[in-house]
Amino acid sequence: MQSLQEKASEWSGVDSADAFAIDNTNLFQKLGLQTFINLSTNFYNRVYDDEEEWFRSIFVNSKKEEAIQNQYEFFVQRMGGPPLYSQRKGHPALIGRHRPFPVTHQAAERWLHHMQKAVDSTSDIDDDSKIKMMNFFRHTAFFLVAGDELKNQNGRVPCKHGASK
Repeated sequence: MQSLQEKASEWSGVDSADAFAIDNTNLFQKLGLQTFINLSTNFYNRVYDDEEEWFRSIFVNSKKEEAIQNQYEFFVQRMGGPPLYSQRKGHPALIGRHRPFPVTHQAAERWLHHMQKAVDSTSDIDDDSKIKMMNFFRHTAFFLVAGDELKNQNGRVPCKHGASK
């Protein structure tokens, strides 16, 4: 049976080494907090204005300001900065936290469409960082799709070490 990481690599077209190249550079030190705030604001402005009602409906019960904060704090923490997200919300537990949402291939592609546009239009992000970030985002989006499919198959959320909650 394929692991969630293997499925994420297959479906995203991004191998794990490229997806986790963000760990070889401290992007938080390189880019700074404000860049991550700007990226997340830019992203969620696009998401909440999306012309596709099915996609906007995924976020209908979320407050935009909270979504922005959750995202930039997670990005900061994951990309070398202080553990802002964990200090406020606990362990990121991405699959579990996204459980209420339909994390389909189509939704992942739409999410990535907006993230690519947000990354491209956030002026403080250099080209090398854009590539590393988008590889991570693409792989992670499909990791969540794999987790959602597994959850739908057995009704449980896989934990980090392969057990289920």
